Amino acid sequence: MTDIRASFGNQGLVRPRDGRVLGGVCAGLGRRFGLTPWITRLLFVLILMVVPGSQLLIYPVLWILMPDEDRGV
Repeated sequence: MTDIRASFGNQGLVRPRDGRVLGGVCAGLGRRFGLTPWITRLLFVLILMVVPGSQLLIYPVLWILMPDEDRGV
């Protein structure tokens, strides 16, 4: 799991300390892809409406795998 976290950190997929609402996953994804956190959250909810339940599995997994911005890895 350390290798996955290191890989995410190297790619810029980290959970920032600022802009978090829950775990910082949407804020981190938004920052990585150049979107605001609120746009990312809106897309998250819209996808949840199209494919129910998938994000409820994906979000906790990303929360575990994405390193904090302060720690890096």
